Amino acid sequence: MLYQFLVLIPFLIVFACAKPQPEHRYDVVLTNGMIYDGSGETPVQGEVAITGQKIAAVGDIGSYEADTVIDVQGMAVSPGFINMLSWAANPLLEDGRSMSGIKQGVTLEVFGEGSSLGPVSEYARQNNNQIQWTTFGEALEYMADKGIAPNVASFVGATTIRVHELGYEDRAPSEEELKRMQELVRQAMKEGALGLGSSLIYAPAFYADTDELIALAKAAAEYDGKYISHLRSEGDSFIEAVQELMTISEEADIDAEIYHLKAAGRNNWHKLDQVLRMIDSVNANGEKVTANMYNYVAASTGLDATMPPWVQEGGTEEWIKRLKDPKIKSQVIKEMQHASKDWENFLVAAGDPDNILLVEFKEDSLKYLTGKTVGEISNMRGTSAAETIIDLVVQNGTDIGTVYFLMNEDNVKKQMQLPYMTFGSDARSIAAEGKNLESSTHPRTYGNFARLLGKYVRDEKVISLEEAIHKLTYLSAQKLKIEERGKLAPGYYADVVVFDPETIADKATFEEPHQYAVGVAHVFVNGTQVLNEGEHTGATPGMFVKGPGYQQDKEESAVSSR
Repeated sequence: MLYQFLVLIPFLIVFACAKPQPEHRYDVVLTNGMIYDGSGETPVQGEVAITGQKIAAVGDIGSYEADTVIDVQGMAVSPGFINMLSWAANPLLEDGRSMSGIKQGVTLEVFGEGSSLGPVSEYARQNNNQIQWTTFGEALEYMADKGIAPNVASFVGATTIRVHELGYEDRAPSEEELKRMQELVRQAMKEGALGLGSSLIYAPAFYADTDELIALAKAAAEYDGKYISHLRSEGDSFIEAVQELMTISEEADIDAEIYHLKAAGRNNWHKLDQVLRMIDSVNANGEKVTANMYNYVAASTGLDATMPPWVQEGGTEEWIKRLKDPKIKSQVIKEMQHASKDWENFLVAAGDPDNILLVEFKEDSLKYLTGKTVGEISNMRGTSAAETIIDLVVQNGTDIGTVYFLMNEDNVKKQMQLPYMTFGSDARSIAAEGKNLESSTHPRTYGNFARLLGKYVRDEKVISLEEAIHKLTYLSAQKLKIEERGKLAPGYYADVVVFDPETIADKATFEEPHQYAVGVAHVFVNGTQVLNEGEHTGATPGMFVKGPGYQQDKEESAVSSR
């Protein structure tokens, strides 16, 4: 018997050697999915393989072994979504899970609409022990090191730069102050800022004139950054505000983008077509002006947007102090009740105080009014809408979170179809739990991206699924000049979302906004799974994604060291 076994050994060795060996070994393989690679091209069925932080292979990947194989039959596999306008910075410092964003497939949150986490003046840092950084780059690195589920990137805020040097004063900077402001922009660009972001309807950003913005944009342009702006007006002076952005773009020789493009207020809805013709015209002449949007007819900001900027000079304390003065209050009420070309009046733009919904109070004594409109509260109190708004702000001791119904659904759909349009929530990323439930919010916080893919792609067929994914991913990355993101291709970072095109949907409403979207099964960030069968894994692999200036600076350093 032993003899027979010994005789068989050579044959067994030959047989073992002849057995096919896998060509490749991967950490994760998503198999049988319909792959939308972010390019906008027709999807193909196949596999997506991940090794470490990167995508290793896409399509027909041959034979393989993998630590984890997930069968995603019937699902769409796409690059992770990029939120072009996020207010998740402070929420992520408190809760790095990014629940409402991750559950929609968002793997990169982009900050910087006017304000950014840095640079922080030494005075401000000393007076706020929560701030553990000074510069722009230190802030984003601190966030990533603390542990966050999504990647993060940011523009440097023009308002933040202004406050750093001028505080909340309504004046132009001196020549020396402007030079220091430009230097702060340059430093932020070297540290990884995507460009310069402004938000011009709000004090103190409103106080900056066009020349100041051109000077700061020129500093960002030195590092191939972008100028991105909440326009000075989206309503009565919409056309003029777009022209200002185009002037800044031309004079500073910088690509420009409009934050949350909209024609606000019924009397201004018709202006969208003229603005789109203006954009087409400048782009045809070689400039580059683009836009992003959110997918609702309601905007969200504060009650400050109903009051003239002059009353807000000096910051919140000075604002409240002025509103308590009967003479000033009377003047403010008078200005609030009439349209103005000089500032954006959201009370007039809303058309009806019942189109102004109050969603977030600081004072517990006022929280019973959450979910009521200004019209309802005015009737309860027997005061005009303008006086009611002022009284509420004074009683709250600060601004009040507000939803304004301002836009037209046909315009929303028209914008989605623009070839250069991308998407941002203009919202936080939060969990539907704990203190968050004590206030209301705009439903875009939980539903902006799922709403696009469910309501507008699947149900209403406004754009195709491959076009929507392209805009949410690779087109967004190209606009931001971010490399190795936004596409399912070997060598790119493995930011991947798996969702069901037949079930993805937003559930959040204005009445009940704290409801997660449905339909996203799996999310990977930098190759690590953060969502598994719709449940958060607790992983926090997010990185600080740096802009083109950071890369340029490294190249310059390498050249100078040779």
